[in-house]
Amino acid sequence: MSISGDKPVRANIFAAGAVLWRKSPDNPDETEVALVHRPKYEDWSFPKGKLDPGETAVVAAVREVEEETGLRGRLGRHLGALTYPIPGHRRLKRVEYWAAEAREGVFEANDEVDELRWLPVPQVADQLSYPMDRKILRRFSALPPDTATVLLVRHAKAGSRKRYKGDDNTRPLDPTGELQADALVTQLRAFGATEISSADRTRCTQTMEPLALSLDTTIRVEPLLSEESYKADPAAARTLVRKIAARGGVQVICSQGGVIPDLLEWWAKTDGVSLPPARNRKASTWVLSLSGGKLIAADHIDSPLPLSRQD
Repeated sequence: MSISGDKPVRANIFAAGAVLWRKSPDNPDETEVALVHRPKYEDWSFPKGKLDPGETAVVAAVREVEEETGLRGRLGRHLGALTYPIPGHRRLKRVEYWAAEAREGVFEANDEVDELRWLPVPQVADQLSYPMDRKILRRFSALPPDTATVLLVRHAKAGSRKRYKGDDNTRPLDPTGELQADALVTQLRAFGATEISSADRTRCTQTMEPLALSLDTTIRVEPLLSEESYKADPAAARTLVRKIAARGGVQVICSQGGVIPDLLEWWAKTDGVSLPPARNRKASTWVLSLSGGKLIAADHIDSPLPLSRQD
């Protein structure tokens, strides 16, 4: 997995973590952030850890948060990465961070973490052991933490349009596309996916079928999300997407390469958001964060497959 817009870096240790947050039990208008204490290093930091073989940073962030804190986090905004040398080694470590809302679970001391503290955001910086972690905290604090998330997915690989002999509307996923569709399940669930809408193209609905099965839900088929319908009436398609975003939960929208770039450019321009560069490849995902119905951040995930399985 790669996060679009990041500068290439020659790190050889990859990790992921999160700024885990919650509404204060004593004051719902106050946000608290979890810090963990690691007795091995005698430090206070955000929960994080190395990627397992065949794992993406998105999946690793959720797993590591749960392993270290006992709490299941729902990812939101991407907060960027820290890259730093490992003391005593000629190696660089790169850690990707997300904002993550604590959803359920209970902390218990474990082999890696012996204490967890919930602190109001203004108190977090002084407790952090490493100055570089404060950079991630500043990014977290720059925007509201409690955002609505919309996941905009380009369909997975479906072979060549020119080589397909049948109706292009029914062109199915190829074997790589099927792998991508399966991999999207864990990735999209990491952001709390709840409902699915899709363009009326077989390659789009097939991309969403594994997720729908996992969520035990149905796919809303929306013809306006197809390339032809969008080109014919972009205003109607944009209005539909806004309505989907307003439904609540975490909406997943699957569409085509001829729709997503223009839709995102319009949405970002309308709400005053800068988009990171993105290649808009098959099975890539835009993670859109909204506050008060307005787009406030957009992050791009290039692939749901780990680096070892990308072509």
